[in-house]
Amino acid sequence: MDKTGIFSNLKSDFPASIVVFFVALPLCLGIAMASGAPLFSGLIAGIIGGIVVGGLSGSKIGVSGPAAGLAAIVVTSIGSLGSFENFLAAVVLGGIIQLIFGIL
Repeated sequence: MDKTGIFSNLKSDFPASIVVFFVALPLCLGIAMASGAPLFSGLIAGIIGGIVVGGLSGSKIGVSGPAAGLAAIVVTSIGSLGSFENFLAAVVLGGIIQLIFGIL
């Protein structure tokens, strides 16, 4: 059995991931609720954010999650754009613009 692979530290990584999950879950739900967004979107954002940051950061001990200060920005944006769907479209367009500028 390979002791240097991805599963070599599973005995300590699994309990640590459970602790991070129990901290991140209410935080993701709370940020979504405070933002006026559907609770499910908080779960999806937490999962996708964790996978993306974990895959791109290169850090073996990194933890990522939502920032509570963003709740005020999101709720204001949803209010000014009229709906959560319009807010999501603006976020996607903003991401596309960032990718284009990053490539240029």
